[in-house]
Amino acid sequence: MELDMQSPGALEISRRDLLVASAATVTVAGAPSLGHSQTNIPEASTGTNVSFIVNGERLELELDNRTTLLDALREHLHLTGTKKGCDHGQCGACTVLVDGRRINACLTLAVMHEGGSITTIEGLGQPGNLHPMQAAFVEHDGFQCGYCTPGQICSSVAMLEEIRANVPSHVTGDLTAPAEITAAEIRERMSGNICRCGAYSNIVEAIIEVAGRKT
Repeated sequence: MELDMQSPGALEISRRDLLVASAATVTVAGAPSLGHSQTNIPEASTGTNVSFIVNGERLELELDNRTTLLDALREHLHLTGTKKGCDHGQCGACTVLVDGRRINACLTLAVMHEGGSITTIEGLGQPGNLHPMQAAFVEHDGFQCGYCTPGQICSSVAMLEEIRANVPSHVTGDLTAPAEITAAEIRERMSGNICRCGAYSNIVEAIIEVAGRKT
């Protein structure tokens, strides 16, 4: 049967048939082959054995490669002192010490710290044997709800070590002179740790006491 190409209706039908035929071709091409079972394809393993030292104890975990250090500590080791706040590295509640340096545990993968030494708030001190920074926070009421406090304390400990190591900050006036422990330096260096209760002045007082300086 010949189509009259001069007829608008004939041209419209040809376009419709073309679209239908194209859709059918895509559907058939995309369908799985009946001769190959999909269940025979092995799934790639995403687990990794990770060994690190946590609060002085060497531990080994089998973790999904995507597990953050924060989730490894909280969900696998049940060290729930480290808090999950924003989970985006913006509040500092998850701050822990890794090889003596403070980091946001929510922004790093556990597998990245193979062989590392990790200290959480539980490792700094315990009831009856508090770390000086923990005791100072209690004495100066450096917390209210307490949710940010573990991160604040871990960050404070590492921050003082940064000053002692003469690591400058954005408010350091003289880069050639030893860094000083001042209220301005402390506020700048602790700006990554948010206290929604607003206990900042008390936190600064606690840190200054531990540093052996007076306001």
